Amino acid sequence: MRADRGRRNWARSLIMFIGVSALSGALAAGLAIPFAGFVGQGSATVAATVQSLPREFRGDVPAVRSRILAADGTLIATLYEQNRVPVRLTAVAPIMRKAIVAIEDSRFYEHGALDFKGTLRAMVRNQSGGEVQQGGSSITQQYVKMSLVEKAKTAAERAKATEVSYERKITELRYAIAVESEYSKDEILEKYLNLANFGAGTYGVQTAAQHYFRTTADKLTLPQAALLAGIVKNPTGYNPANNPARARARRDVVIKRMLELGVITVHQANEALRTPVIDRSRVEPVPNGCANSRYPFYCDYVVSKLLANPALGGTRKEREHYLKTGGLLIRTSIDPRIQAAAQASIDRHSKATDTAVAAITIVQPGTGLVKAMVQSRPYGNGRHQTNYNYNVEKSYDGGYGGFQNGSTMKAFTIAAALAKGIPMDYRINSPEQIDLTKARFQTCHGWTRDPTYRPKNSTKSGDLTMVEAARYSTNTYFLQLSQRTGLCAIAKVAGRLGMYDAQTGRPLDQVISMTLGVGYVTPLMLSNAYATFAARGTYCKPLVVTSVRDKAGRPVPGPGFDCKQVLQRQVADGVNRVLSQVMMPGGTGGHLRFGTRDMAGKTGTINQNLAVWFSGYTPNLAAAAVVADATPPYTNLMYGHTLNGVDISDPTGSGTAGPLWESAMQGALRGLPAERFAAPPKKMIGDPNPKPPPPDTKNPKPKPHG
Repeated sequence: MRADRGRRNWARSLIMFIGVSALSGALAAGLAIPFAGFVGQGSATVAATVQSLPREFRGDVPAVRSRILAADGTLIATLYEQNRVPVRLTAVAPIMRKAIVAIEDSRFYEHGALDFKGTLRAMVRNQSGGEVQQGGSSITQQYVKMSLVEKAKTAAERAKATEVSYERKITELRYAIAVESEYSKDEILEKYLNLANFGAGTYGVQTAAQHYFRTTADKLTLPQAALLAGIVKNPTGYNPANNPARARARRDVVIKRMLELGVITVHQANEALRTPVIDRSRVEPVPNGCANSRYPFYCDYVVSKLLANPALGGTRKEREHYLKTGGLLIRTSIDPRIQAAAQASIDRHSKATDTAVAAITIVQPGTGLVKAMVQSRPYGNGRHQTNYNYNVEKSYDGGYGGFQNGSTMKAFTIAAALAKGIPMDYRINSPEQIDLTKARFQTCHGWTRDPTYRPKNSTKSGDLTMVEAARYSTNTYFLQLSQRTGLCAIAKVAGRLGMYDAQTGRPLDQVISMTLGVGYVTPLMLSNAYATFAARGTYCKPLVVTSVRDKAGRPVPGPGFDCKQVLQRQVADGVNRVLSQVMMPGGTGGHLRFGTRDMAGKTGTINQNLAVWFSGYTPNLAAAAVVADATPPYTNLMYGHTLNGVDISDPTGSGTAGPLWESAMQGALRGLPAERFAAPPKKMIGDPNPKPPPPDTKNPKPKPHG
């Protein structure tokens, strides 16, 4: 220890000697600068450079890649600016440590910050050659240089950190002395091995081992270690995947140097020299970003959520930088089994080449966890590809902004009506066409009307109960029911269940046709709203990021489970009862029912058939499926559009979107318990088998409130 301290003190004194002797160039070659490099430099300049340097060195924390994981812990994506996974020196094979020391600084454990013998050797060679042939930099000096480059934020700073000048070498040496004073040799070597560039976008010995050999740093063999040690000098030129001959020659130099130093035996050297430099089939690239993820659209949505979290930084730019350099471990909600079921449904019922697009989102009631998110058009910029996520709102990066949801909106009218005490057996005369040109509808801001509105039914008309109207999706019934209930009540229910305009972010418009679904919503939004009915009125904000931990394992704050009761349980139970009848024989969703599970759902078709929906749920899962024209100018799905390679001749919610929902839910629910919906109060149900009242007691034509 005393001898080591003496060497360090001597090195401190030497830095001053370097400054005053710069004019003569006595140590110019040792500093890896040609003798001519000092010509014209004044001693005052050198002295100023030396005296201005701090006696402590703080390297930036190296950038570490972040990982996004699925709910089962499998990898979804890796995000990085530099692909690095730091490890302790004890997790690096001894032969790797010996290889890097042998080729870069064989006396590393013997000298201080400056290797005097190495410097002298370099000085002689450089002086005799008249140019830089060999540098005298120790591993510590190299670590300082790499750290300064890592810390550089601008091109000018990077140029300063790599320029060939005596000032830079003096700076590195002064900092190296500070590093040697603060850290042990093993600590310095650990930092060096984790910071070094090993080519092909890999930083640090652990990532290099994984990339080139599909192994870990602690399992590296002699020829593998020699190859990696050789790459550090020229990461591009000695990349074995691109330049195998040069890489082999460099590796062999390392092996022979190790033999020369007595680190390995002749037999070991000969065996290593005969080993092929690399097996290209074993090279394992590490894809960067969501574009290379197996779930690219979901991954993009996760990243958008993370970039909105202020705990990751004060600005979006800072958050993006931290996300790619902070070594974060991000766990998400997606269930690969359920995702696979949804994707299988997409693959079964659609093709990427279709002119119509299909999308499905599946959510878990009572938690808001997004379990699956799929669509028919794959991620990319090529033909029949897209960067739009058809499942999410426009405010998120890549979000398409939704589609009009048609009669799936009637579920919220049912909820508003039940909440106002209107029972399920409530009858309204619902003709094929109704004249609403003089009708007024109450909004949260007053009254509204449409002097031209004469809507028609596309299904059964007549004197119907709420249940019957839901089964047949009778428009004229629900328009009259929404007048009795009031648009404000419907809007409030929908808002509490997370429904809003997916293009603008504003509340849904309170217009006369609101119950027919004229607002733009997304599959994520609708499936999560229906999940609220399944959870007996408990609404949970959609959740994709379940936890974030930094590289030290500490939790990073962020949005978590956010659930609250927004509907009375009995009201949600009532909605479940009404919509479960849609899934019974004769209902618009009757042919989509499978097994003996309790399930509920609703079809949706918008004007001119621009989009068709089916949204349905069990107590376990809720899903929404949509088929739509997503390419302007939007046209009727009936004319010239294909799904699964076949012309869509009769687009409907049950016949077109329904099969997507059905097969996705069949796979998603496999293995889950068959839970039951709770029964609503009897007075809410009314007469389970109501008879039509006499003609003279029928409900009169609806009148405006007030």
